[in-house]
Amino acid sequence: MKKRSNFALSTCVAAMTFMSASLLSVAHAEDLPTVRLMVGGIDKQIYIPYQLAESLGFYKKHGVNVELSTEQDGGVGAEDAVVSGQVEMAGAWYVHAIDFQLHGKNVIGIAQLGNAPGERIMCAKGSNVKSPEDWKGKGVGVTDIGSGTDDLVRYVSSRSNMTTKDYTTVAAHAGQTMIAALKFGKIVCGITTQPTVNAIEKLDVGYSAIDLSTGDGVKKWLGGYWPTASVLARGDWVDKNKETTQKFVTAIVETMHWMDTHSAAEIADKLPKDFVSNPLSTKEEYIKALDSDKGQFIADGMMPDGGPQTVLDVEKAAGKAKGEVDLAKTFTNDFVIAANKELGYTK
Repeated sequence: MKKRSNFALSTCVAAMTFMSASLLSVAHAEDLPTVRLMVGGIDKQIYIPYQLAESLGFYKKHGVNVELSTEQDGGVGAEDAVVSGQVEMAGAWYVHAIDFQLHGKNVIGIAQLGNAPGERIMCAKGSNVKSPEDWKGKGVGVTDIGSGTDDLVRYVSSRSNMTTKDYTTVAAHAGQTMIAALKFGKIVCGITTQPTVNAIEKLDVGYSAIDLSTGDGVKKWLGGYWPTASVLARGDWVDKNKETTQKFVTAIVETMHWMDTHSAAEIADKLPKDFVSNPLSTKEEYIKALDSDKGQFIADGMMPDGGPQTVLDVEKAAGKAKGEVDLAKTFTNDFVIAANKELGYTK
């Protein structure tokens, strides 16, 4: 009887301890600051660190709840959502920080994910295009007229002494529409990312003529690193929420270092199934593409030296940067420097 009472007592104590621990865990989660982050295409390879950080548990590890969302076709862009206050942070191209400054908006990059756009200019099979001069007088596809990809094509062309009068710009978007435009001769080349790149090659519709997906590629075709995927936030929000900002950045920087020390296959295994296997790409093809383009990611999250100037040069060539820009005010390395120190890295 005594043994049974002791067992019952110990069971009760264990249950109470478990319940208390569970309640504390829930309370702790509720106490964490929340950051809403909209990404400009969360399943794009250039933006995978955001979901990967969630899958690895790094946001919670560093003390922040992150509500991830993705921009929708025809909806508010991630960069506009952060300016309007719809979200606290945006996963978008760094170039928007320059554009916003020109329009009197204080938006800054607080961590840099990549040193290249992750884009390739794919050209139709049999076209024999090897450089911009070869698409003179022909159609070139971009995601949208006036988009970042349009700017890149303009700049690559200008470095070959060509203007937009020397070729026709076509809004070919991505995926099936880009593939069809190449296949049926509406364009001779088109700029796009994975998984569309892989689909074009798999269907034998075209080939990669100009590589803007890696650091080496952009140095060749753009003249220097072209920082693209970035964490953007309003400067005033960051000033008022430095502790929360630091927690988020530390989680992202740890994710970038984790990516740097793990294979493409290991990264793919941590991502949602529909990211890595979809109508455009099998998982094996996704891994192959990620392995090829992995060099675009920056392990320490630091802004590449000279990168902002290269981006500004592209904007000037596209006719979008007509005023004075203080590049030092478009980004900060303070949070990534602190993150690397906290995580035990040298920078």
